[in-house]
Amino acid sequence: MRDFGAHRRPSALPALPCETHPALVLLRTAHDRRADWLRAGQALERVLLVATAGGVRASLLHQALEWTDLRGDLDRVPDGDYRGHTQMVIRLGYGPEGPVSPRRGAAEVIDLGG
Repeated sequence: MRDFGAHRRPSALPALPCETHPALVLLRTAHDRRADWLRAGQALERVLLVATAGGVRASLLHQALEWTDLRGDLDRVPDGDYRGHTQMVIRLGYGPEGPVSPRRGAAEVIDLGG
């Protein structure tokens, strides 16, 4: 991925081959209630697990959802029709393998003794 802290000029931050054709996905719900937020979280979990199993990298782009006017724009398709409440913007694509997260072994965190 790009190193945003290494250079002061954007021209020194070229896109890598893995960034040339990412897909942006909108995760939407029919309503915007607490139950919809829960279902959106469950759907997001499924999307991330399936993407990982398929070797697809995912990035969550939540910044646009924090502004009411921008989120409203995401709720409409280019022809202007309303299509639901956008709960998350997901960037999907292929890229280099990242470092694994450190994990403790199951025996270190599970107490079978009661």
